[in-house]
Amino acid sequence: MIKATNLTKYFGDLKVLEKVNLEIGDGSSVAIIGPSGCGKSTLLKLIIRLDEPTAGTIQVDEQSVTSLSEEELIELRKKIGMIFQTSALFDSMNVYDNVAFALHQHTRQSESRIRQIVRDKLKMVELEGTENLMPSELSGGMQRRVCIARALAFDPKIILYDEPTTGLDPITSVTIEDLMIKLSRELKVTSILVTHVLQTVYRVANRVLFLNDARLLELGSPADVKKTADPVVRKFITGGL
Repeated sequence: MIKATNLTKYFGDLKVLEKVNLEIGDGSSVAIIGPSGCGKSTLLKLIIRLDEPTAGTIQVDEQSVTSLSEEELIELRKKIGMIFQTSALFDSMNVYDNVAFALHQHTRQSESRIRQIVRDKLKMVELEGTENLMPSELSGGMQRRVCIARALAFDPKIILYDEPTTGLDPITSVTIEDLMIKLSRELKVTSILVTHVLQTVYRVANRVLFLNDARLLELGSPADVKKTADPVVRKFITGGL
């Protein structure tokens, strides 16, 4: 589903990614962990071309992302749902308009059909009946679930999660994790999770990658991570203890 070859990203003289090679199969649930500022979110942005690589290539669903026209990129992005750390909802729009936004922008479906899609996606994230609420009336966890509902509007093949449980209390975090597991199982989507919350990694992912010093290291399963002998990874997951 996703393949990166010698993917490299510099910001001026700052090396963020250096010749990263990565393959993620259809239906996988992959977590990318590593120190703050190591380039995890940058990797997600490169996948959906919110940023351009310095060198190397990245393919999504057998399409070369960097060579797509603007129209082709829009079509590709319909296959990818993005969950932002801040939820990134439009404050001036209610829940319905937030979830329906891309459908209004990029389809010619009738309003009745869009309304049904919005209802279906809100039901999927257990937020039925919230269409008329404003983001300011929602808790942090509810905002995150609205963001997930919006990402599901086009029935994506891939969902990218950028720190989905950061800033949430433990109970709400578990609710979001349960939802991620549900979507992976029921929709068979390919999930890529960027986080520093190890509980989320251990519960949601079936494969873990470690990004540090611009290099990507394959760690294996969550169980493999817990028993790793790599001193850098060990220090990261134990907090230096």
